Amino acid sequence: MNQILVTKKLYITPELKKKKKAYKAYFFLSVFLICILISVYIYAEYDRNKSEEASASLLEDFNQENAELANKKNILVAVLDGTDEGTNSDSTTTQKNQSAINKNKKVKTDNGYTYSTIASINIPKINVNYSIIDGETDSVEETDALLKISPTKFWGPDPNTVGNFCVVGHNYRNSKFFSKVPNLKNGDIIEITDSNNKTLRYSVYSKYEVDPNDISCIDQNTNDKKEVTLITCTNDSKLRVIVKARAL
Repeated sequence: MNQILVTKKLYITPELKKKKKAYKAYFFLSVFLICILISVYIYAEYDRNKSEEASASLLEDFNQENAELANKKNILVAVLDGTDEGTNSDSTTTQKNQSAINKNKKVKTDNGYTYSTIASINIPKINVNYSIIDGETDSVEETDALLKISPTKFWGPDPNTVGNFCVVGHNYRNSKFFSKVPNLKNGDIIEITDSNNKTLRYSVYSKYEVDPNDISCIDQNTNDKKEVTLITCTNDSKLRVIVKARAL
């Protein structure tokens, strides 16, 4: 018995073809849009994570800076609080009028602290002419030891650069070191010579007294100016004398 296979050919109209193409286009467009949405979501998550990392890093830097400032405040209170009773004359002679400035040359004190000379300070009006030294740590003990040798960098950038270069020195009430710094007035000149043998002149524009715990004077917001801040104590050691000067 022969079987006759009849194949019925489906006739596809032009309209149906258009719809089929449209469905395909819609399908691929939908896939494309989904891919874009997924990409946007992934990028947004990545960007959010990066922002969180940056925020965490800023917070860490902020906390570290606050810790450093707190440590500096403790140092300033400790080393200038009632300790300005005398000076080592040999150390004074060694550092005064010292012309060679070499921050790469390390010098070790008798008690084992290492420092280098980074600049010199000259204030003609009050006959101040000393080296400015800088240690390797921020310990109270080191700072106390260095301050008995010469005025010491306390905070800020390198000498004669943009920012607030802060120098602390003892008031020995005997014309040594920063004993006469409280006598400075607005317009007086402070000269800083750096390790490149470049000398800049700074004009005093502010002098005031603060509580020993107040270290706002070391703020670095100088509006892109080069500034110097000198820090010492009053004759009774109860307050701190702050002298601020700006490069001419």
